[in-house]
Amino acid sequence: MKFDQPWLRLFLALLLSLALTACGNNTPPKGLAPGRDIVRHAIARQLTLTEDRLTNQLDNPSTTEFEIKNLNIKNLTPVYIADLPTYKISGTYSLKLKLPRQDITQNKNTFEVYLQRQIEGKTWRLLIRKNESNQEEKKVRTWASYLVT
Repeated sequence: MKFDQPWLRLFLALLLSLALTACGNNTPPKGLAPGRDIVRHAIARQLTLTEDRLTNQLDNPSTTEFEIKNLNIKNLTPVYIADLPTYKISGTYSLKLKLPRQDITQNKNTFEVYLQRQIEGKTWRLLIRKNESNQEEKKVRTWASYLVT
């Protein structure tokens, strides 16, 4: 079969490029990734959730004031979760705990957060994987979602 017609060659080239593009990985643009303040708020939300869980187990409700400083983002990986743009962000930060008798600073704490941009593009949600007993067999992940303010 000969492809002497220029329009036929053009059509086949477009069809081939469309097929190759459709097979590629589709990832959200890094330009829409959350800013440092959103990441800082997500880490604070994660720390607050952990503190709440611990104080409930100890039956000793108390809150500790803290401050997140020196945020260093090392990796930013865009993915889609539930068809919404999500960014897996990891790095380090310093944590200053404000206790009644003294302040304690912990340097170079590592973090990993999943931040998902909502449909309207105005809000972000922190996604945390839920632990399930036979998660490996299912190959399906379940996520808890928390508003980041």
